[in-house]
Amino acid sequence: MDASGPLDLLRSAVPDAGIEPLASIDMPTLAVDREHLLDVCRVLRDDVRLQYALLVDVTAVDRLPAEPRFEVVYHLACLGVRHSVHSPLENHDVNATATLKLLFACRDAGVPRFVYVSSSEVYGTAKWVPMTEDHPAFPGTVYGASKLAGECFTRAYYRTYGYPTVVVRPFNTYGPRSHHEGDSGEVIPKFMLRCLAGLPMVLFGDGTQTRDFTYVSDTASGILLAGDSEKAVGDTINLGSGSEVTINDLARQIADITGRPSAAMRHDRPRPGDVLRLYADMSHARDTLGFAPVVSLSDGLKKLLAWYQRQNASPQELLEREIVHNWGGTVAESTATQ
Repeated sequence: MDASGPLDLLRSAVPDAGIEPLASIDMPTLAVDREHLLDVCRVLRDDVRLQYALLVDVTAVDRLPAEPRFEVVYHLACLGVRHSVHSPLENHDVNATATLKLLFACRDAGVPRFVYVSSSEVYGTAKWVPMTEDHPAFPGTVYGASKLAGECFTRAYYRTYGYPTVVVRPFNTYGPRSHHEGDSGEVIPKFMLRCLAGLPMVLFGDGTQTRDFTYVSDTASGILLAGDSEKAVGDTINLGSGSEVTINDLARQIADITGRPSAAMRHDRPRPGDVLRLYADMSHARDTLGFAPVVSLSDGLKKLLAWYQRQNASPQELLEREIVHNWGGTVAESTATQ
């Protein structure tokens, strides 16, 4: 997943996936909005207990999996793509080193299974499409490299110790609570809020880049299936929609869905390390997990629009936290002037 704090997305999608969690541990990083996390227990009903800890806190991480009721640890905590451009060492510490520490703690505590939620960013730009799991991993950012390191640690724990692990690679998840703010901000929420606020959508590069956007309830369903399938143990599995769209076409779709078909698009300089093409082959997920995404991009965008329309804050207010060039590590120019 490309936005940091992916639990912000998945916490609202797990009930839609038809799963009743027995327990939940949450190991966010410093980048995650604590206000969002405090809502997890209410969204996921009374069967979920929230614990807050930082992955880089070794003592806290050692304590987390000791609860004997835990059947699966789903490891989603991370720092994101743009963060890695301005803070590569911190990004690696959280995404790679802390993953190894968590694997150690979970195996030591006897947790029966560990599901590592990686990212399509490990692939870099597609060399062929659709991209199967044996596509070369050639990440273009420290984020992608650190997620690949986490994958390697996870697979090594299976191969060396026989510890039951699974790696899943989500492709560009979006939906309610997706991030528009700071260095976590991503394209769909930024485009949608800008359209609603009457501001131009900012496209980095020529807009011909493609992505495989996957609605959050589909991604959540795939992740949960990975924790339940015996066939998945020791495996690495794509989780995408199995289709691609250019960023130019995405902007046009969002303009139409928000009722602003003539919304302005402004092209800006390319983002550093940006992936040019992503498009998942979903045959392995279908055969191994029985996974099949059900929400189309058009329907997912409409669901996200409806969610924004239910919020108390206006698009203009939400965009006060947007940083347009969000890889520099400093507060950039005000959105209101863009």
